Amino acid sequence: MLPTVWDRALAELGRAEGGADTLALLARDQDTRRLLLLRAVLDAAQGADPAVCGAAEKARLRDDWALFTEADRAAPTGPPAPGDPDRFGASFARARLLHPLTGPWALSCLRGLDPAERPPTPESARELRRALAHFSALAAVAAARAGIPFAAELTAYDGVLNLPSLGTLHTATAGDTPVRATFRQGRVTLRQHDAPDVTVFLERGFGAWSGALAWTPAYALPGLVPEAAPMALDDLDPYRTARGDTRHRALSAPTTLDDPERKRWLQAWSGTAAALRSGGEHRLTEALTLLRCLVPLEMPPGAEGHGGCSATRRDAFGALLCSTPPSPVAFAGTLVHELQHAKLAALSDMTTLHRAGPDARYFAPWRPDPRPFDGLLQGAYAHLGLADFFQRRALAADSAHQEPAWAQHARYRAQVGAVLPALVGSLHLTARGRRFVDAMATAYERMAEDPAPRGHTARAQAYLKAARTLWTRRQTSSTPWPNG
Repeated sequence: MLPTVWDRALAELGRAEGGADTLALLARDQDTRRLLLLRAVLDAAQGADPAVCGAAEKARLRDDWALFTEADRAAPTGPPAPGDPDRFGASFARARLLHPLTGPWALSCLRGLDPAERPPTPESARELRRALAHFSALAAVAAARAGIPFAAELTAYDGVLNLPSLGTLHTATAGDTPVRATFRQGRVTLRQHDAPDVTVFLERGFGAWSGALAWTPAYALPGLVPEAAPMALDDLDPYRTARGDTRHRALSAPTTLDDPERKRWLQAWSGTAAALRSGGEHRLTEALTLLRCLVPLEMPPGAEGHGGCSATRRDAFGALLCSTPPSPVAFAGTLVHELQHAKLAALSDMTTLHRAGPDARYFAPWRPDPRPFDGLLQGAYAHLGLADFFQRRALAADSAHQEPAWAQHARYRAQVGAVLPALVGSLHLTARGRRFVDAMATAYERMAEDPAPRGHTARAQAYLKAARTLWTRRQTSSTPWPNG
């Protein structure tokens, strides 16, 4: 990347913002990495020991790739709609590979194909077969969307066959079941032994319907703005959460939504664009450019109506994992928070910002435990975005909504101010990391030009003092630190 591009990107992102060109740069880089990851899976499979990946599995992968290639060439491309994962004019086949949840799937394949990472067991061998077979489903969906007639042998595991972006078939038997899929004239026929055929009709753009009770259609929310593509609310994909991911062990489990929950999601989503725009037009641009799918999580115990949980995943760029949002404003805040994490993770993939080790020793007022430097930077960056978002809301809001926004802004800004000295003074920063953190400090200082009312600032400082006191006491006690 040219120095001038880096300078602009670091300045924009450090201010917790990001223009359209900078955001597109992050997305393009992540898309390239996703394609390289897929290539690594195919190469690893073809070179794997036959005991790990047999001749039949290798031949199937080659056939799947050939079908993908045909679909990629056949599908038309054109100017993408805002918020469309196919935003760079790629075919639908390419967009399937760039879909966020193909990242966790590809990594699960690589882990299974590398015996050195995890010694093979009967269970891991079955997981690998399941993961490799999922590529057949991806290829079938891409071909169907491209209008290419095909016949493919798929496998339903534990009675479930997922066709990403279309829906899920529940087979007549609960075990592993072969399913023959054929596509002709806009319809997919799914055939299994000793069960009626299930005919699935593709809908325009997203999803597929069927009159069969065995079929559960994929679901999407309307576009964030009228001209945007639908937003997948994916409660079906088998790779939508990370098994064994310690960073997300505190998250609640993925959930399958019923109609009332879908309505609650739709209600919050319908007002989210306006809520984002109230915190700055750039917040809406971020969501339209970076967000590609939503993954619903169960509501944590006791959190009903009082928030919930959310996360992004580095291996699933563009996906937001979230429990049911209580309101559009709360959902907008969640998007700001998580997209800050996504931007910084993507930037960190492109360049080294620091060379600090993993030792957890830094105070962070939003956590009860010591944080490593990278976690401190990530948290401060997310909270800087929230402080900016709620300050802009407070300045633009009517009197009825100003006070809550100022309260949020004051707390988030105080949290950032508590950790900025450790970041700015760090000797671990690279030259680009230094420019990035300096831009964060500049954004923090500029917020003082429109300060929160004195009462909110005083309460935020009192909260910060209490958090630091509690943290110090825990440091000197024998209480074990929580994981995470």
